[in-house]
Amino acid sequence: MNPNLSLLHPYPFEKLTKLKAGIELPADLPPISLGIGEPKHPAPEFVKQVIADNLDKLANYPTTKGLDELREAIADWATRRFELKPGTLTADQHIVPVNGTREGIFSLVQSVVERRPSAKVVSPNPFYQIYEGAAILAGAEPHYLPCDDSNGFIPDFDQVPDAVWEDCQILFLCSPGNPSGAVVSRDTLTKVIELADRHDFIVASDECYSELYPDENQPPEGLLQTCAAIGRHDFARCVVFHSLSKRSNLPGLRSGFVAGDATILRDYLRYRTYHGCAMPIQHQLASIAAWRDEDHVRENRAAYRAKFEAVVPILRQVMDVDYPDAGFYLWPRTGFSDETFALELSATQNVNVLPGRYLSRTVNGYNPGENRIRMALVAPLEECVEAAERIVTYLKNR
Repeated sequence: MNPNLSLLHPYPFEKLTKLKAGIELPADLPPISLGIGEPKHPAPEFVKQVIADNLDKLANYPTTKGLDELREAIADWATRRFELKPGTLTADQHIVPVNGTREGIFSLVQSVVERRPSAKVVSPNPFYQIYEGAAILAGAEPHYLPCDDSNGFIPDFDQVPDAVWEDCQILFLCSPGNPSGAVVSRDTLTKVIELADRHDFIVASDECYSELYPDENQPPEGLLQTCAAIGRHDFARCVVFHSLSKRSNLPGLRSGFVAGDATILRDYLRYRTYHGCAMPIQHQLASIAAWRDEDHVRENRAAYRAKFEAVVPILRQVMDVDYPDAGFYLWPRTGFSDETFALELSATQNVNVLPGRYLSRTVNGYNPGENRIRMALVAPLEECVEAAERIVTYLKNR
Protein backbone atom coordinates (compact mmCIF):
# COMPACT_ATOMS: atom_id res chain seq x y z
CA MET A 1 0.00 0.00 0.00
CA ASN A 2 1.05 3.61 -0.51
CA PRO A 3 2.65 4.47 2.86
CA ASN A 4 1.32 8.04 2.62
CA LEU A 5 -2.21 6.70 3.09
CA SER A 6 -1.41 6.36 6.78
CA LEU A 7 -0.78 10.12 6.94
CA LEU A 8 -4.32 11.05 5.89
CA HIS A 9 -6.64 12.53 8.51
CA PRO A 10 -10.19 11.24 8.89
CA TYR A 11 -12.69 13.47 7.11
CA PRO A 12 -14.48 16.01 9.36
CA PHE A 13 -17.74 14.09 9.24
CA GLU A 14 -16.02 10.90 10.38
CA LYS A 15 -14.73 12.83 13.40
CA LEU A 16 -18.21 14.19 14.08
CA THR A 17 -19.75 10.71 13.92
CA LYS A 18 -17.16 9.48 16.40
CA LEU A 19 -17.79 12.46 18.70
CA LYS A 20 -21.53 11.76 18.80
CA ALA A 21 -21.29 7.99 19.12
CA GLY A 22 -23.55 6.73 21.87
CA ILE A 23 -25.48 9.91 22.59
CA GLU A 24 -29.26 9.69 22.75
CA LEU A 25 -31.02 12.17 20.48
CA PRO A 26 -34.28 13.81 21.62
CA ALA A 27 -37.12 11.79 20.15
CA ASP A 28 -39.57 14.70 20.25
CA LEU A 29 -37.48 16.93 17.94
CA PRO A 30 -37.00 16.03 14.28
CA PRO A 31 -33.35 16.16 13.17
CA ILE A 32 -32.06 19.23 11.33
CA SER A 33 -28.65 19.13 9.68
CA LEU A 34 -26.55 22.25 9.24
CA GLY A 35 -23.42 20.13 9.11
CA ILE A 36 -22.76 19.00 5.54
CA GLY A 37 -22.55 21.61 2.78
CA GLU A 38 -24.83 19.69 0.44
CA PRO A 39 -27.31 21.91 -1.40
CA LYS A 40 -30.93 20.95 -0.74
CA HIS A 41 -32.66 23.36 -3.14
CA PRO A 42 -34.36 21.56 -6.03
CA ALA A 43 -32.26 20.69 -9.06
CA PRO A 44 -33.43 22.63 -12.16
CA GLU A 45 -36.15 20.73 -13.97
CA PHE A 46 -34.76 21.59 -17.41
CA VAL A 47 -31.42 20.00 -16.46
CA LYS A 48 -33.11 16.80 -15.32
CA GLN A 49 -35.07 16.73 -18.56
CA VAL A 50 -31.88 16.88 -20.64
CA ILE A 51 -30.57 13.82 -18.81
CA ALA A 52 -33.86 11.97 -19.29
CA ASP A 53 -33.85 12.82 -23.00
CA ASN A 54 -30.33 11.51 -23.49
CA LEU A 55 -30.22 8.22 -21.61
CA ASP A 56 -29.32 6.52 -24.89
CA LYS A 57 -25.87 8.12 -24.49
CA LEU A 58 -25.17 5.51 -21.81
CA ALA A 59 -24.15 3.34 -24.75
CA ASN A 60 -21.26 5.67 -25.65
CA TYR A 61 -17.82 6.15 -24.13
CA PRO A 62 -17.22 9.82 -23.23
CA THR A 63 -13.92 11.44 -24.17
CA THR A 64 -11.59 12.81 -21.49
CA LYS A 65 -11.57 16.27 -23.06
CA GLY A 66 -15.34 16.36 -23.24
CA LEU A 67 -17.69 17.68 -25.89
CA ASP A 68 -16.65 20.77 -27.81
CA GLU A 69 -20.08 22.22 -27.05
CA LEU A 70 -19.54 21.84 -23.30
CA ARG A 71 -16.17 23.56 -23.31
CA GLU A 72 -17.59 26.32 -25.51
CA ALA A 73 -20.50 26.85 -23.10
CA ILE A 74 -18.06 27.04 -20.18
CA ALA A 75 -15.76 29.45 -22.04
CA ASP A 76 -18.72 31.70 -22.90
CA TRP A 77 -19.96 31.67 -19.30
CA ALA A 78 -16.57 32.34 -17.72
CA THR A 79 -15.73 35.10 -20.21
CA ARG A 80 -18.99 36.91 -19.40
CA ARG A 81 -18.93 36.28 -15.67
CA PHE A 82 -15.30 37.27 -15.09
CA GLU A 83 -15.03 40.04 -17.69
CA LEU A 84 -12.29 38.31 -19.67
CA LYS A 85 -10.98 39.63 -22.98
CA PRO A 86 -13.01 37.82 -25.64
CA GLY A 87 -11.13 34.96 -27.23
CA THR A 88 -8.50 34.61 -24.50
CA LEU A 89 -10.15 31.73 -22.62
CA THR A 90 -10.54 29.23 -25.44
CA ALA A 91 -12.58 26.05 -25.38
CA ASP A 92 -9.77 24.09 -27.00
CA GLN A 93 -6.76 25.06 -24.86
CA HIS A 94 -7.87 26.62 -21.60
CA ILE A 95 -10.67 24.39 -20.22
CA VAL A 96 -10.82 20.80 -18.99
CA PRO A 97 -14.15 19.36 -17.72
CA VAL A 98 -13.93 17.47 -14.41
CA ASN A 99 -16.27 15.40 -12.26
CA GLY A 100 -16.73 18.08 -9.61
CA THR A 101 -14.11 20.29 -7.99
CA ARG A 102 -12.92 17.67 -5.48
CA GLU A 103 -11.95 15.22 -8.22
CA GLY A 104 -10.42 18.01 -10.27
CA ILE A 105 -8.36 19.38 -7.38
CA PHE A 106 -7.07 15.95 -6.43
CA SER A 107 -6.07 14.97 -9.94
CA LEU A 108 -4.46 18.31 -10.75
CA VAL A 109 -2.18 18.04 -7.72
CA GLN A 110 -1.14 14.53 -8.72
CA SER A 111 -0.28 15.72 -12.21
CA VAL A 112 1.74 18.84 -11.38
CA VAL A 113 3.65 18.13 -8.15
CA GLU A 114 7.31 17.36 -8.71
CA ARG A 115 8.22 14.74 -6.10
CA ARG A 116 11.13 15.99 -4.06
CA PRO A 117 11.72 16.07 -0.29
CA SER A 118 11.13 19.81 0.03
CA ALA A 119 7.95 20.02 -2.11
CA LYS A 120 5.15 21.98 -0.44
CA VAL A 121 1.50 22.62 -1.20
CA VAL A 122 0.37 25.77 0.61
CA SER A 123 -3.24 26.26 1.63
CA PRO A 124 -5.44 28.36 3.89
CA ASN A 125 -6.26 27.04 7.35
CA PRO A 126 -9.20 26.20 7.81
CA PHE A 127 -9.43 24.47 4.46
CA TYR A 128 -11.23 21.98 2.24
CA GLN A 129 -9.57 18.72 3.25
CA ILE A 130 -8.89 17.55 -0.30
CA TYR A 131 -6.10 20.18 -0.55
CA GLU A 132 -4.23 18.37 2.21
CA GLY A 133 -4.99 14.83 1.09
CA ALA A 134 -4.03 15.53 -2.51
CA ALA A 135 -0.73 17.04 -1.38
CA ILE A 136 0.15 14.11 0.88
CA LEU A 137 -0.65 11.49 -1.75
CA ALA A 138 1.36 13.42 -4.34
CA GLY A 139 4.40 13.27 -2.05
CA ALA A 140 4.30 16.94 -0.99
CA GLU A 141 4.13 18.48 2.48
CA PRO A 142 1.06 20.59 3.28
CA HIS A 143 1.85 24.03 4.67
CA TYR A 144 -0.98 25.90 6.38
CA LEU A 145 -1.63 29.66 6.44
CA PRO A 146 -3.90 30.74 9.32
CA CYS A 147 -7.15 32.49 8.42
CA ASP A 148 -8.85 34.23 11.31
CA ASP A 149 -10.66 37.47 12.03
CA SER A 150 -7.37 39.34 12.58
CA ASN A 151 -6.94 39.43 8.80
CA GLY A 152 -10.51 39.12 7.54
CA PHE A 153 -10.18 35.31 7.26
CA ILE A 154 -7.72 35.71 4.35
CA PRO A 155 -4.11 34.47 4.71
CA ASP A 156 -1.55 37.18 5.46
CA PHE A 157 0.76 36.43 2.55
CA ASP A 158 3.25 39.07 3.71
CA GLN A 159 4.05 36.93 6.76
CA VAL A 160 5.04 33.84 4.76
CA PRO A 161 8.83 33.33 4.72
CA ASP A 162 10.58 33.28 1.33
CA ALA A 163 11.86 29.79 2.17
CA VAL A 164 8.25 28.50 2.11
CA TRP A 165 7.56 30.18 -1.23
CA GLU A 166 10.76 28.71 -2.68
CA ASP A 167 9.54 25.19 -1.86
CA CYS A 168 5.91 25.90 -2.83
CA GLN A 169 4.66 24.14 -5.94
CA ILE A 170 0.96 24.94 -5.59
CA LEU A 171 -0.77 27.65 -3.56
CA PHE A 172 -4.46 26.94 -2.96
CA LEU A 173 -6.90 29.78 -2.56
CA CYS A 174 -10.56 29.34 -1.66
CA SER A 175 -12.63 32.39 -2.54
CA PRO A 176 -15.36 32.72 -1.40
CA GLY A 177 -13.88 30.83 1.51
CA ASN A 178 -14.99 27.63 3.16
CA PRO A 179 -16.01 28.06 5.99
CA SER A 180 -15.79 31.84 6.43
CA GLY A 181 -17.24 33.03 3.11
CA ALA A 182 -14.47 35.64 2.85
CA VAL A 183 -13.68 36.92 -0.65
CA VAL A 184 -10.09 37.60 -1.71
CA SER A 185 -9.66 41.10 -3.15
CA ARG A 186 -8.13 42.02 -6.50
CA ASP A 187 -5.16 43.65 -4.74
CA THR A 188 -4.44 40.45 -2.83
CA LEU A 189 -4.87 38.26 -5.91
CA THR A 190 -2.44 40.53 -7.78
CA LYS A 191 0.07 40.14 -4.94
CA VAL A 192 -0.30 36.36 -5.07
CA ILE A 193 0.30 36.31 -8.83
CA GLU A 194 3.45 38.39 -8.33
CA LEU A 195 4.64 35.89 -5.71
CA ALA A 196 3.97 33.01 -8.11
CA ASP A 197 6.07 34.71 -10.79
CA ARG A 198 8.90 35.43 -8.35
CA HIS A 199 9.03 31.93 -6.87
CA ASP A 200 7.67 29.83 -9.76
CA PHE A 201 4.61 28.11 -8.35
CA ILE A 202 1.01 27.54 -9.50
CA VAL A 203 -1.91 29.48 -8.02
CA ALA A 204 -4.97 27.22 -7.84
CA SER A 205 -8.16 29.03 -6.89
CA ASP A 206 -11.14 26.98 -5.69
CA GLU A 207 -14.13 29.15 -6.65
CA CYS A 208 -16.98 26.68 -6.25
CA TYR A 209 -18.98 29.16 -4.10
CA SER A 210 -18.46 32.09 -6.48
CA GLU A 211 -22.08 32.25 -7.62
CA LEU A 212 -23.62 32.47 -4.13
CA TYR A 213 -23.41 36.12 -3.10
CA PRO A 214 -25.78 38.62 -1.49
CA ASP A 215 -25.60 41.64 -3.83
CA GLU A 216 -26.60 41.00 -7.43
CA ASN A 217 -24.47 43.95 -8.50
CA GLN A 218 -21.28 42.82 -6.73
CA PRO A 219 -20.26 39.28 -7.66
CA PRO A 220 -16.98 38.08 -6.11
CA GLU A 221 -13.74 38.65 -7.99
CA GLY A 222 -12.18 35.56 -9.60
CA LEU A 223 -8.51 34.80 -10.18
CA LEU A 224 -8.87 34.85 -13.98
CA GLN A 225 -10.73 38.14 -13.67
CA THR A 226 -7.72 39.63 -11.88
CA CYS A 227 -5.47 38.19 -14.60
CA ALA A 228 -7.54 39.98 -17.23
CA ALA A 229 -7.54 43.23 -15.25
CA ILE A 230 -3.73 43.31 -15.09
CA GLY A 231 -3.29 42.27 -18.72
CA ARG A 232 -2.28 38.68 -18.02
CA HIS A 233 -4.40 37.24 -20.82
CA ASP A 234 -2.46 33.97 -20.99
CA PHE A 235 -3.42 33.24 -17.33
CA ALA A 236 0.17 32.07 -16.73
CA ARG A 237 0.60 29.99 -13.54
CA CYS A 238 -3.11 30.43 -12.72
CA VAL A 239 -5.91 27.83 -12.71
CA VAL A 240 -9.42 27.99 -11.30
CA PHE A 241 -11.96 25.34 -10.31
CA HIS A 242 -15.71 25.75 -10.77
CA SER A 243 -18.65 23.45 -10.27
CA LEU A 244 -22.39 23.15 -10.83
CA SER A 245 -22.89 21.63 -7.36
CA LYS A 246 -23.52 24.86 -5.46
CA ARG A 247 -24.28 27.21 -8.35
CA SER A 248 -27.05 25.05 -9.79
CA ASN A 249 -27.96 22.67 -6.92
CA LEU A 250 -26.51 19.72 -8.82
CA PRO A 251 -24.08 18.01 -6.41
CA GLY A 252 -25.05 14.59 -7.75
CA LEU A 253 -24.24 15.54 -11.35
CA ARG A 254 -20.51 15.68 -10.49
CA SER A 255 -19.82 18.34 -13.07
CA GLY A 256 -17.25 21.12 -13.03
CA PHE A 257 -14.22 22.40 -14.84
CA VAL A 258 -10.63 23.56 -14.49
CA ALA A 259 -9.61 26.62 -16.52
CA GLY A 260 -6.56 28.80 -16.96
CA ASP A 261 -2.94 28.37 -18.06
CA ALA A 262 -2.97 26.35 -21.31
CA THR A 263 0.46 24.83 -20.68
CA ILE A 264 -0.58 23.42 -17.31
CA LEU A 265 -3.88 22.13 -18.69
CA ARG A 266 -2.24 20.46 -21.69
CA ASP A 267 -0.20 18.19 -19.41
CA TYR A 268 -3.10 17.83 -16.98
CA LEU A 269 -5.28 16.53 -19.80
CA ARG A 270 -2.62 13.95 -20.63
CA TYR A 271 -2.69 12.81 -16.99
CA ARG A 272 -6.48 12.53 -17.08
CA THR A 273 -6.46 10.23 -20.10
CA TYR A 274 -4.80 7.68 -17.79
CA HIS A 275 -6.74 8.76 -14.71
CA GLY A 276 -9.94 7.66 -16.47
CA CYS A 277 -12.44 10.19 -15.12
CA ALA A 278 -14.37 11.27 -18.21
CA MET A 279 -17.76 12.88 -17.59
CA PRO A 280 -20.72 10.86 -18.95
CA ILE A 281 -22.12 12.36 -22.16
CA GLN A 282 -25.63 12.82 -20.78
CA HIS A 283 -24.13 14.76 -17.85
CA GLN A 284 -22.15 16.91 -20.28
CA LEU A 285 -25.31 17.77 -22.21
CA ALA A 286 -27.11 18.62 -18.97
CA SER A 287 -24.14 20.77 -17.92
CA ILE A 288 -24.32 22.74 -21.16
CA ALA A 289 -27.92 23.64 -20.35
CA ALA A 290 -26.98 24.66 -16.80
CA TRP A 291 -24.03 26.86 -17.78
CA ARG A 292 -26.16 28.64 -20.38
CA ASP A 293 -28.93 29.64 -17.95
CA GLU A 294 -28.68 32.31 -15.23
CA ASP A 295 -32.33 32.56 -14.16
CA HIS A 296 -32.15 29.51 -11.92
CA VAL A 297 -28.89 30.81 -10.39
CA ARG A 298 -30.48 34.14 -9.45
CA GLU A 299 -33.38 32.26 -7.87
CA ASN A 300 -30.89 30.16 -5.94
CA ARG A 301 -29.12 33.26 -4.59
CA ALA A 302 -32.45 34.75 -3.55
CA ALA A 303 -33.31 31.61 -1.58
CA TYR A 304 -30.02 31.74 0.34
CA ARG A 305 -30.40 35.47 0.90
CA ALA A 306 -33.80 34.88 2.51
CA LYS A 307 -32.32 32.28 4.85
CA PHE A 308 -29.49 34.53 5.99
CA GLU A 309 -31.88 37.42 6.55
CA ALA A 310 -34.13 35.18 8.66
CA VAL A 311 -31.49 33.23 10.62
CA VAL A 312 -28.81 35.78 11.51
CA PRO A 313 -31.08 38.10 13.58
CA ILE A 314 -32.32 35.09 15.57
CA LEU A 315 -28.81 33.84 16.32
CA ARG A 316 -27.62 37.32 17.29
CA GLN A 317 -29.74 37.02 20.42
CA VAL A 318 -27.13 34.63 21.81
CA MET A 319 -24.09 34.63 19.48
CA ASP A 320 -21.66 37.00 17.81
CA VAL A 321 -22.38 36.08 14.19
CA ASP A 322 -21.79 37.99 10.95
CA TYR A 323 -23.18 37.72 7.45
CA PRO A 324 -20.56 36.16 5.15
CA ASP A 325 -19.24 37.93 2.06
CA ALA A 326 -20.54 35.01 0.00
CA GLY A 327 -21.27 31.27 0.16
CA PHE A 328 -23.86 29.53 2.34
CA TYR A 329 -22.01 29.08 5.64
CA LEU A 330 -22.06 30.85 8.99
CA TRP A 331 -18.83 30.73 11.01
CA PRO A 332 -19.59 32.06 14.50
CA ARG A 333 -17.57 31.85 17.68
CA THR A 334 -18.97 29.55 20.34
CA GLY A 335 -17.34 31.07 23.45
CA PHE A 336 -16.40 27.57 24.61
CA SER A 337 -15.29 24.25 23.11
CA ASP A 338 -16.68 23.79 19.61
CA GLU A 339 -16.81 20.02 20.18
CA THR A 340 -18.85 20.52 23.34
CA PHE A 341 -21.18 22.88 21.48
CA ALA A 342 -21.77 20.39 18.66
CA LEU A 343 -22.24 17.45 21.02
CA GLU A 344 -24.62 19.21 23.42
CA LEU A 345 -26.62 20.79 20.60
CA SER A 346 -27.22 17.37 19.06
CA ALA A 347 -28.04 15.78 22.40
CA THR A 348 -30.52 18.45 23.50
CA GLN A 349 -31.89 19.94 20.26
CA ASN A 350 -31.18 17.37 17.51
CA VAL A 351 -29.41 20.00 15.38
CA ASN A 352 -26.23 18.99 13.60
CA VAL A 353 -23.34 21.48 13.17
CA LEU A 354 -19.63 20.95 12.50
CA PRO A 355 -16.92 21.81 15.05
CA GLY A 356 -14.51 24.30 13.50
CA ARG A 357 -11.40 22.47 14.66
CA TYR A 358 -12.32 19.59 12.33
CA LEU A 359 -11.76 21.92 9.36
CA SER A 360 -8.36 23.13 10.57
CA ARG A 361 -4.94 21.95 11.70
CA THR A 362 -3.10 22.98 14.83
CA VAL A 363 0.17 24.70 13.94
CA ASN A 364 2.54 25.93 16.66
CA GLY A 365 -0.20 25.35 19.23
CA TYR A 366 -2.84 27.38 17.38
CA ASN A 367 -5.93 26.07 15.61
CA PRO A 368 -7.87 28.92 13.91
CA GLY A 369 -11.05 26.84 13.76
CA GLU A 370 -11.15 26.08 17.47
CA ASN A 371 -14.16 27.47 19.37
CA ARG A 372 -16.03 28.16 16.15
CA ILE A 373 -18.70 26.12 14.39
CA ARG A 374 -19.69 25.87 10.75
CA MET A 375 -23.38 26.04 9.94
CA ALA A 376 -24.45 25.27 6.38
CA LEU A 377 -27.75 26.99 5.56
CA VAL A 378 -28.69 24.32 3.05
CA ALA A 379 -31.91 23.04 4.63
CA PRO A 380 -35.26 24.61 3.66
CA LEU A 381 -35.95 28.08 5.09
CA GLU A 382 -38.38 26.81 7.72
CA GLU A 383 -35.86 24.23 8.97
CA CYS A 384 -33.06 26.81 9.11
CA VAL A 385 -35.26 29.12 11.19
CA GLU A 386 -36.25 26.23 13.47
CA ALA A 387 -32.59 25.26 13.88
CA ALA A 388 -31.67 28.84 14.81
CA GLU A 389 -34.45 28.96 17.40
CA ARG A 390 -33.27 25.66 18.88
CA ILE A 391 -29.72 27.02 19.12
CA VAL A 392 -31.07 30.03 21.01
CA THR A 393 -32.92 27.68 23.36
CA TYR A 394 -29.80 25.54 23.87
CA LEU A 395 -27.53 28.47 24.71
CA LYS A 396 -30.09 30.18 26.97
CA ASN A 397 -30.65 26.94 28.89
CA ARG A 398 -26.93 26.31 29.11
